[in-house]
Amino acid sequence: MTKQNIVIINYEAGNIQSVKYALERLGVSAEISNCEATIKHADKVIFPGVGEAAWAMNALKKNGLDKLIPQLKQPVLGVCLGMQLMCASSEEGNTKGLDIFPVETLKFPAEDKVPHMGWNQLNQLNGDLFKGIKNNDFVYFVHSYYVPVNKYTTSETNYIRPFSASLQKDNFYACQFHPEKSGDIGQEILSNFINL
Repeated sequence: MTKQNIVIINYEAGNIQSVKYALERLGVSAEISNCEATIKHADKVIFPGVGEAAWAMNALKKNGLDKLIPQLKQPVLGVCLGMQLMCASSEEGNTKGLDIFPVETLKFPAEDKVPHMGWNQLNQLNGDLFKGIKNNDFVYFVHSYYVPVNKYTTSETNYIRPFSASLQKDNFYACQFHPEKSGDIGQEILSNFINL
């Protein structure tokens, strides 16, 4: 793996350190930053997220990251809440998102057991993140909101209904699952992103 300048966007999201440690296991060092110039000049950018959508959007706005992220030209990977915030809106807190993916993030219906938490399978794999990954491989999820299957969907998972486990549009990639908590499969997916 060639040496690259990898930046993890810092807006105090809960899984920033675990993403950093997962990259270190691949022999990749990453800088955690909310500095516009640092993020702009990175080779790859990771946009992590754990928490509540409205709070997270407000945290992004404090440093102008809500304007910066959609303008980035290098590969960007959104993880969990990061993926949901890359969408047009979220039912969580009636939150306006970054509108990179023009789709809505919805709440699992009340009759479903939420959050969807634990290991589940990937299917309908498509795109660069899934080189070497097979249909029915397991990854780790923790979420109460989901993105319906749409034209940007690059993998699906079924929890009561099929939903988007990952998305891609141009240089923007996103996964609802946590690659940093998904064992060897997650490491392979992160490696594929770093090697884009």
